[in-house]
Amino acid sequence: MAARKPFLLRTEPEVIAALQRWAADELRSVNAQIDFLLRRALRDAGRMPDQHRRDSRSNESSVGNDPAAPVEPGGS
Repeated sequence: MAARKPFLLRTEPEVIAALQRWAADELRSVNAQIDFLLRRALRDAGRMPDQHRRDSRSNESSVGNDPAAPVEPGGS
């Protein structure tokens, strides 16, 4: 796993309270919730590639057997 860099975040108490509730609802720590949200926002903005999807696509293309792929009419 890559090294993680500490980062200090200062924000309003209401934001922290909302993050704590959201993290608890999703069984994450507040730190993990913030990391999750930042990664999703970066990916959605096109600023960070979705590594998991890219890895799974390369595995699927190398195997050539994707059960979720649509089947063409007349194909097996």
